[in-house]
Amino acid sequence: QVQLVESGGGLVQAGGSLRLSCAASGRTFSSYAMGWFRQAPGKEREFVAAISSSGGTTYYADSVKGRFTISRDNAKNTVYLQMNSVKFEDTAVYYCAASRLQWPSLGAVRGSLLAIATYDYWGQGTQVTVSS
Repeated sequence: QVQLVESGGGLVQAGGSLRLSCAASGRTFSSYAMGWFRQAPGKEREFVAAISSSGGTTYYADSVKGRFTISRDNAKNTVYLQMNSVKFEDTAVYYCAASRLQWPSLGAVRGSLLAIATYDYWGQGTQVTVSS
């Protein structure tokens, strides 16, 4: 069982930066791949970024590539999402999620990383609002 708690959300101006954190409970955090998703009002939850259990491989949605960076600190049981050059359309509730999915290679799991069903545990979400 893994419990996830997000923090760091808030109000930010367009072009600014924000760092989200997701703290995980349990001793097996380092065995889970981690992902960030977001859900804007009236829209479906969508994939943002993912990172392998070791932190050695990352994957991003095209909409955030080059602006957002996912990272993790397995010693602190925490995964981060650094958001730079934020846009109004980044406004959403951001969720972190944990998956037992193994990554033999990014190519082998790329499609699975986008799917909500791939992830076994979810946090409660943190609101990010970008003002234009």
